[in-house]
Amino acid sequence: MSPHKPRILFVEDHDDTRELLSLVLREHYEVATAATVEDSLKLARQGKFNLFIFDSWLPDGYGVDLCKLVREFDRHTPILFYSGLSQKSDRDIALRAGAQGYLVKPVEVPELLQAVSELIIRYSRSTLELNAAKPIRLAASADSL
Repeated sequence: MSPHKPRILFVEDHDDTRELLSLVLREHYEVATAATVEDSLKLARQGKFNLFIFDSWLPDGYGVDLCKLVREFDRHTPILFYSGLSQKSDRDIALRAGAQGYLVKPVEVPELLQAVSELIIRYSRSTLELNAAKPIRLAASADSL
């Protein structure tokens, strides 16, 4: 098992929810938190994350817009919405914006942990498969030029 925990960026504007769920997630993962689109983008650009978890409504914008912005520079890290919006159309919009999962609040902790784990594992496997399928480029020696 890897000595490094997978990294999650958890974006939630409600302080109590952010603190409680980040505490639960930290039992298994390294967690960075943000409460705004602006702070989320800064963190997402700075660090390598294995998963993003986004709320739908943030003080300075919408989770769907954040998702689209993140997809401009990170097309591979899975995104899970953890949202109070419960309509099928809300889920569909998030998935079309680039998310891989959508949970409606409130969610029992085991269900949240299962969704997080499945997305991280699926992403890790697909990344390994993609990397394994890539040809290896060898540096040309000066003699062969």
